[in-house]
Amino acid sequence: MRKIVVSEFVSLDGVMQAPGLADEDRSGGFQHGGWHMGYLDDIARTYIMEGFADTGALLLGRITYEIFAGYWPKAAESEPMAKIINELPKYVVSTTLREPLEWKNSHLISQDVANEVKKLKQQNGKEIQVIGSGKLVQTLMDHQLIDAYRLMIDPVILGGGKHLFRDRHPKTPLRLADHKTSGTGILIATYVPDTARSAHP
Repeated sequence: MRKIVVSEFVSLDGVMQAPGLADEDRSGGFQHGGWHMGYLDDIARTYIMEGFADTGALLLGRITYEIFAGYWPKAAESEPMAKIINELPKYVVSTTLREPLEWKNSHLISQDVANEVKKLKQQNGKEIQVIGSGKLVQTLMDHQLIDAYRLMIDPVILGGGKHLFRDRHPKTPLRLADHKTSGTGILIATYVPDTARSAHP
């Protein structure tokens, strides 16, 4: 079965909001946008690129999709990820967007999200990577559709903002499948569902 992999930058206190740009997402009065960029080094960049080697499609929420669509189609071809992201199939979950979507290889999921994602998982091919897309990730958690969490945990406490893991979700045992650290102190960790512990609460 095709895997759904959630790839996120998170702070030590679990915040995932606006890691890349100062004005990426100021909702809720968030003032710390761009907090991840100072920690990005060659080890972290290599890890991100290796993750894309295993990726056959992207699954994105509307806000993340619009940020990406506003940047990557115009990015210089010398940027290593530009060609990869532009060529990959992109599935965007939104009730407000309408087809046809302008960004190449973009497909809209506007209803019955859980079942549509299950259909994607059943297709042959590489992983489907979810980046950002906090609201969508919560929906995937609710329906137990996530096969792995690939987290880059920065050594910074933000003290507020949108969290990856929120109070409403049930206990979910995970197993550490891989880990490394960057030269700037990022803990790079991959967690997968721990089926053995789930079977014995």
